[in-house]
Amino acid sequence: MMTRQRTHAILDGTDEKYGRGALAIQQGVLILALVLFSLSTLPDETPLWIRAGDIFVLVFFAVEYALRLWAAPSRRGYAFSFWGIVDLMAFLPMLLFYTFDTRAVRAFRLVQVLRVLKFARYNRAIGRMRGAFTDIRDELTVALVAAAIILYLAAVGIWVFESESQPEAFGTVFHCLWWAVATLTTVGYGDVYLVTPGGRVFTGLILVVGLAVVAIPTGLVSAALMREDDRDRRENEGDRGG
Repeated sequence: MMTRQRTHAILDGTDEKYGRGALAIQQGVLILALVLFSLSTLPDETPLWIRAGDIFVLVFFAVEYALRLWAAPSRRGYAFSFWGIVDLMAFLPMLLFYTFDTRAVRAFRLVQVLRVLKFARYNRAIGRMRGAFTDIRDELTVALVAAAIILYLAAVGIWVFESESQPEAFGTVFHCLWWAVATLTTVGYGDVYLVTPGGRVFTGLILVVGLAVVAIPTGLVSAALMREDDRDRRENEGDRGG
């Protein structure tokens, strides 16, 4: 008889005998779900085989959720956890779509894109990235707040210099925020540009400070990922030594 602990290990891929196969099946069904969802957005009428595939995916994710809930060490904890909610939303919108075929529920199908988040459950590398973000959450929060302040100051400054010359493009701070994001991230779509000398000088000054602030999160994440790799390497060496 399959125990809760064994079922939990199989679903998480840690079971020595069936874990790897279970992960491969879950990833395969997830890829199928994303492909079917993309095909269902085509302008032609949805073929019957796509509907059948949707039903298969719905049943699979519903059964997976039920098994995870049953096997979880804390069922309440799993149900209200981040991954528990992701697992639930992987099939609930489709279930509502087939049960209540209304426009409101049809729009709710957009939530199905949350299925892509399930890849993070099955991928060890993404797990390391999640651990890295957890380690630097305080530093990352400070850096993101600083970046937000720089973006706002850039938007206000460019509004001061350009709003009178280009009221349609820079008429409000909200319009200027789009320019600030596109400029400080070095995307530069070219849909709006500066015409006043003061605006151009201000942009040069704000870029010197702003690019450094915006680049800080990249350095933080890189350093945290390196620490996660070193930690995994030490753990693997310890396992082999034991």
